[in-house]
Amino acid sequence: GSYIPPTIFTDVSPADHIVQEEIFGPVLVVLTFRTNDEAEQLANNTKYGLSASVWSEDINQCLDIAPKIKAGVVWVNSTNQFDAAVGFGGYRESGYGREGGREGMHEYLKPKYLSKLAKLKEVPTPNTGEVEKSTTIDRTAKLYIGGKQTRPDNGHSLPVMNAKGVQIAEVPHGSRKDIRNAVGAALKAKSWAGKTAHLRAQIIYYIAENLEIRANEFANRIVSSTGISSKLAMTEVEQSISRLFTYAAWADKYDGAVHNPPTCAVAIAMNEAIGTIGITCPNEAPLLSFISLVAPAIAMGNCVVAIASETAPLLATDFYQILETSDLPAGVVNIITGPKDELSKTLVEHDDVDAMWYFGADAGCKMVKELSIHNLKQVWTNEGKAYPWADASIAEGETFLRKSTQVKNIWIPYGV
Repeated sequence: GSYIPPTIFTDVSPADHIVQEEIFGPVLVVLTFRTNDEAEQLANNTKYGLSASVWSEDINQCLDIAPKIKAGVVWVNSTNQFDAAVGFGGYRESGYGREGGREGMHEYLKPKYLSKLAKLKEVPTPNTGEVEKSTTIDRTAKLYIGGKQTRPDNGHSLPVMNAKGVQIAEVPHGSRKDIRNAVGAALKAKSWAGKTAHLRAQIIYYIAENLEIRANEFANRIVSSTGISSKLAMTEVEQSISRLFTYAAWADKYDGAVHNPPTCAVAIAMNEAIGTIGITCPNEAPLLSFISLVAPAIAMGNCVVAIASETAPLLATDFYQILETSDLPAGVVNIITGPKDELSKTLVEHDDVDAMWYFGADAGCKMVKELSIHNLKQVWTNEGKAYPWADASIAEGETFLRKSTQVKNIWIPYGV
């Protein structure tokens, strides 16, 4: 193979190709900086993030900058330290897999329940051509982008049918431009990850409290959209509230770990937010599934672009009124309605989306996985299976929190 002698590049700028591309050693690019903030920006000015070394006589400076570097492993005053108990892996286009540690084990394990779930059969909603006669004024559903209710860029709308095929409303037909606007709004809200976990928990508790006040209204909407009984609809609302409380409680308790490798060092495993997560919600249990997916993501500090249930989107468009009155910062949750596979294609192809969750039929799962390859986007799907959203042992818990985070290991030396 090719051999490259040890090489140092100086007199380069951050925009140079040699700085932007990931070149495995022995090649070193040297840039100067004046402040810690500038050093952080230079280090993160790349689409890769496998590992990094931070060197300084002042250990406090190292500990200040190490958590800010977007890399899977950061060595302080050392390099190339490895141990089987400590995870190793990258961020971004360096790949998101992990070897070693608990996180590495999860890469090779699958939950037992997955093989027992039935295949999802998406039945198209019937359309009788009838329009429901309402005694109230029609309410216009809109998209929710950047904390504002907005009309679709293309100005188009789609009819919403109930279980009997009768039109009950219209929702916006989201487009590529709406997805781009939503992702842009999510990027502007990235400071959400920097908020204290306690604050995120309090806001999610507040969302649950506000949903409880309007429980009857949401139960009636579920009955209207899906045709299930009032009792089952109220149960779904109560479970949705419970799920919000669960993830609010988890927000400041899903901790990392401190590893003790066989060297004079400790390795701190930090659970960090992934960034911007695109979520395609399933059609079944439209309120409960929406909350079950969005709540853990925002509890861990991520921002979300959610594509609502295609057959019952009104639960999501009603829910943004709850978000507006619950102190959630603009852009943390963005809601788009429309054909889910068409919108999912645009969402998974967007380079500023860090992860994609898709819950739907087999064909959609396959499409999302294939389209995510171009920038090694993290993908989580239901594998075309029908999730029992009412079953908390499956549709709630640490699996959802783990999918909402990525682990960074920081090696800190001590002693002689």
